Amino acid sequence: MEVQQNTAISIEEMDPTFLFIWKGTRGKNCGKPEYHSHEHLEMAYILSGEGKYRIENKIYDIREGDLLIINPGVRHQALICPEADVPTTEFFVGFSDIQITGCPANYMPLPEGECILHTAGELSQRLFKICSSMEAENAVRRQGRYFMLKSYLIQLLLLVIREQCEPMERPKGCAFESANKKYVVEQIIDYIEDHYSEKISLDQIAENMYLSSFYISRIFKSETGNTPIRHLINIRLEKARELLENGYQGSIQEVASIVGYDDAYHFSKLFKKRYGISPSQARRSS
Repeated sequence: MEVQQNTAISIEEMDPTFLFIWKGTRGKNCGKPEYHSHEHLEMAYILSGEGKYRIENKIYDIREGDLLIINPGVRHQALICPEADVPTTEFFVGFSDIQITGCPANYMPLPEGECILHTAGELSQRLFKICSSMEAENAVRRQGRYFMLKSYLIQLLLLVIREQCEPMERPKGCAFESANKKYVVEQIIDYIEDHYSEKISLDQIAENMYLSSFYISRIFKSETGNTPIRHLINIRLEKARELLENGYQGSIQEVASIVGYDDAYHFSKLFKKRYGISPSQARRSS
C-alpha cells in the first residue's frame, strides 16, 4: 500500500499489543540472517553504524538514524557488510493490534511505499531516547514492566505518525556528525560528571549508554577531540585541584580517593603531568 506524502494520517485505535524488543550488533562474524517474514509488525531503529537490508528483493543502504518499518508478510533480511567501517547496531520492537484510517489492520503506512525513514535532528534524538528507555525498562523487570514498555511503544508510534511517515532529508557528506551523536556525547559527559569519583571504565560507560565501547569512543573523540577516559581523567584532576586550592586539609591519599583514584602515587603523577606541579605544591600555592 502506498501513502502519498503530505497526506494526514488519523488514528482509529492506538492500543497496541507489545510483543518484544531486541538489540544487537551485526558484525563481520555474525551468521547470515534468514530471508523471512512474520505476522506481526516490526520497527528497527539503527542506533549506529551502516549496512544493507534486503526487503522484498530490493537492497537498501541503511545507516545511523534510519527507522525500518516492516509490515506483516513483508520479507526482509539483514545483510552482513564486511566493508562497513562500523557494523550496524539495531533496536527492534515487535508489536500488533493497531488500526490507522484507510489501512488494513496491523499496517503502518509509509510515504511512496518505501519502508525506511531517514531521521535526523530532534526526531532522531527522541527515537534514540525511547529505545534507550525501553532497553533499560526491559532489563530491570520491575512490576508493571509490560505497561511501561507499551507506553514507550505508543510514544514511538505517535512520533512516526506525527511525521506523517515522511522521510526527513539526510545531511550530506556527514561522518559521525549527526544530532544523535551529539546527544550521545552529552549523555556521556553527564554520566562522567555524576560518577567521576567511582571506579568506572569505558565498558561501564558504554553499557550505561546501551552502545559499544568502540562506537562511543570513536564518536566522543570526533566531537570533543578527547576519548571518554581522557575526559574522565581531566574531570578528576580538575576536581582535585579545586579541593586543594580551596583549602581541603585531608591527605593527598584522601584527595585521590575522593576523585576516584586508589593509588595516590599514580594520581600525583597524572596531576603533575597535567598542571606542572605536584598536588602538595598546588595546596601550598593556594
